[in-house]
Amino acid sequence: MNFWINNFKKGILLSAIVAVMLFVCTYYFGNVACFLFVNGDLGKFADQFFAWYTYLGDGICWVICLLLFVFYKKYKEILFLVSGFVYTTILTQSFKYIFLPDEPRPMKVISDKTLVHTVEGVDIHLISSFPSGHTTTAFTFYLFACIIFNNKWVVYLGIIPALMVGYSRVYLAQHFPRDVAGGIIAAILCTVLSVVTYQAIERKRARKKALL
Repeated sequence: MNFWINNFKKGILLSAIVAVMLFVCTYYFGNVACFLFVNGDLGKFADQFFAWYTYLGDGICWVICLLLFVFYKKYKEILFLVSGFVYTTILTQSFKYIFLPDEPRPMKVISDKTLVHTVEGVDIHLISSFPSGHTTTAFTFYLFACIIFNNKWVVYLGIIPALMVGYSRVYLAQHFPRDVAGGIIAAILCTVLSVVTYQAIERKRARKKALL
């Protein structure tokens, strides 16, 4: 596996810019105001689209990617993928259920429910808001793509599907924009840790091979 450092750095930079912008907007305009601005109703088609699209940040995507790597015999990438899954799971679940277990979600914070756009059939969660796990998964996959594929367009086009997953979490009234920003930062940290872990293991293997 080759690490395309320039693409990876650009992907991290773009992701960080989005996260910082969301944090800044939350700071200046307030958590609820930012949420209500993004949560606006875009119609029935958007409701159904984002209710489906949000699953691209679901945990099952890790299994799908693993199966694809096995099918295409990308065995080295499997190690990278597994380490990413472990790090993202530990980080997001630690915040959700240990550090900030009762962090309220939009529908618990906003007393006037008529202000909130919800989608029929989508179960609304009330706590464990920070960070957005779906966003973490989506941006982790985006940064993985920046590493794996030697194509500069992956950096600029690949971020769009990840951004849409983050947007879907607010549109479906599951998270504040601040939670999406937290998910992006979590993805950056976990992807960097995955790279460090992968490279450390590869160096260890190379040393063993040299001694044989």
